[in-house]
Amino acid sequence: MRERGSKEGRRRFSDEFKARVALEAIKGQRTANELAQEFGIHVNQINLWKKQLLEAAPKVFSRGKDREAERIEQERDRLYRQVGQLQVEVDWLKKRPDCWTERCAKACHDRAQQRAVRRSMAM
Repeated sequence: MRERGSKEGRRRFSDEFKARVALEAIKGQRTANELAQEFGIHVNQINLWKKQLLEAAPKVFSRGKDREAERIEQERDRLYRQVGQLQVEVDWLKKRPDCWTERCAKACHDRAQQRAVRRSMAM
């Protein structure tokens, strides 16, 4: 099914129409020229849709795996950010030897722990 766009002469095709044409081309029962005449579109357009369908076909069967991989990658990125932030805090504490005296070591540790908890809750 074709839809007319706002510009005269420019045609827009539904996804269903593109899939139907591409499947017909993949079947190979008729030539691309025959399909072009039947559907009223250019041969190059048929070949493009056929190529797009063939490239996207494996993704149909791997969607669950892709989502899981994306979730794992997001979790890994979050953990790397957290490790990086904690490393910055450790480096900062190492540069402040006065903070490691007996009387203020606990206070510094408590403040750093509070910052880490707040930061982890924000992520």
